[in-house]
Amino acid sequence: GSPPAGGDLRMMNIQVFTGFRATLIEVAVAFVPLLVSFIIFQFWSLNLSRTRFVNMLKGILLTFIGLSLFLQGVKVGFLPAGEIMGEALSTLSNIWILIPVGFIIGLATTLAEPSVHTMIYEVETASGGYIPQNVMLYTLGLGAGVSVGISMLRLILGIPLWWFLVPGYLMAFILTRYCARPFVPIAFDSASVATGPMTVTFVLAITLGIAAAM
Repeated sequence: GSPPAGGDLRMMNIQVFTGFRATLIEVAVAFVPLLVSFIIFQFWSLNLSRTRFVNMLKGILLTFIGLSLFLQGVKVGFLPAGEIMGEALSTLSNIWILIPVGFIIGLATTLAEPSVHTMIYEVETASGGYIPQNVMLYTLGLGAGVSVGISMLRLILGIPLWWFLVPGYLMAFILTRYCARPFVPIAFDSASVATGPMTVTFVLAITLGIAAAM
């Protein structure tokens, strides 16, 4: 039968642990090389105390469980919700409103990205407070917001992706010549961290929904 008014079959028929085994396997494939590398370096050069070594293993286990549950939630809830939102946004009478909406989505998801908060804390600690967390957080958020806004513009106008990628990479590489050396790895790490699991999955789902409906 048809879904209730205001509903959607993708959200009404959610089975929380459907495909969870596949998610566990995916996370395990990503974690096993890291775990093996850690154990090898522990006996080769790290030589951590027994207590610290066990605590590290416990942390890895908790991370494995947490990431598995998070990615499962992404699959059964985040992605369908994002696609539905994208399809709804594509029906707006003024299609250009997708650009500011994309900016807000990119900003909000980056501010909520767990890996971003971990990185800005580490950077502030390593720099002795010279680079405050809030400055990095909102700079990354604004950058991600602008990027998602531009991606919406690309969807509307059908602009080829390389028109943005090539100038962007060229600008980044040129700026490295005029930037203080310690900031170069921070900048490139920030780019990878800002595209974490929360940001990528939600933004990707929304843009896929928009693209499919346009």
